[in-house]
Amino acid sequence: MDFRIDLVPARRKRVISGLMQLYLYDFTLYQNLDVNQDGVFPEYPGLDDYWKRGMGKYPFLMTSGGKPAGFALVERLIDPQEGDYYMTEFFVMQKYRRFGLGSWAAGELFDRFQGRWKVTQIKNNTPAQAFWRKIIGNYTNQQFEEMIHPSNGNISQYFMS
Repeated sequence: MDFRIDLVPARRKRVISGLMQLYLYDFTLYQNLDVNQDGVFPEYPGLDDYWKRGMGKYPFLMTSGGKPAGFALVERLIDPQEGDYYMTEFFVMQKYRRFGLGSWAAGELFDRFQGRWKVTQIKNNTPAQAFWRKIIGNYTNQQFEEMIHPSNGNISQYFMS
């Protein structure tokens, strides 16, 4: 497969906004999200911050064969207790799942941003939990910590890249 993952310049942020609608649609299985009267999900909070200098936020577009196939939002963390980098959002379109794009893209990002990572999944998104345990386990040779947030039950993996 011809996979790529590239930073998205501000002039192309609409591609992330468009893919975000598909991501939010997928999330309706796990969260109580609704579209507005025009059939559109609300804008993702803080998405524009990914194109502001000095914010420590990085928007990436995944492509397969030159076509948009997903995105990743990576954030530089301020609290050293939590880690250095946070996989804020990660989405692969259903058409491109199970072909290795997500695994490959995650590994590329972990390699690109060396340090301690935090990846979180909401408590009822068991497919995401299985995906990240497998990806992080393979990447780290099973050398990662997993913690459950005491108040919301979300699951986070912590590891070094």
